[in-house]
Amino acid sequence: MAIEIAIETPLQDDVRGLVTELNETLLELTPPEHCYHLTVEQMAGQDTTVFIARDNGLAIGCGALKRHGAGIGEVKRMYTRPSHRGQRIGARIVERVEALARQEGLKRLVLETGDRHPAAWAVYERAGFSRCGPVLDYPDSEWSVFYEKSL
Repeated sequence: MAIEIAIETPLQDDVRGLVTELNETLLELTPPEHCYHLTVEQMAGQDTTVFIARDNGLAIGCGALKRHGAGIGEVKRMYTRPSHRGQRIGARIVERVEALARQEGLKRLVLETGDRHPAAWAVYERAGFSRCGPVLDYPDSEWSVFYEKSL
């Protein structure tokens, strides 16, 4: 199985479906008022680059780099379908996000994830991210876990 990861527009039907799955998964674990989803349309903005993982053409994972001021990039919309978990797809997407951030001269990557996502924490910690306090304009909440990494 050759998984390919590439920059793509999120404005594709299969990617919209993947993002819908991501949103449904997050809402099973976190109250809606503590979910900070980018819509597919927001993901298509000039400040965001979306990576899509495909298995023989099927969209099976995603992640994005959203740029903020002051040299800060944010890791957003990370998801791998359950059928493909355990294959380091999330780790490979994070590597691609980080490589692009470095290439663009960003100085720091940050992210917010849920308090019930230990698999995500493992991906970020293996990639060298450290837990930190609230980042950007996210509220300090029991439902959130924050990470950062200097580049």
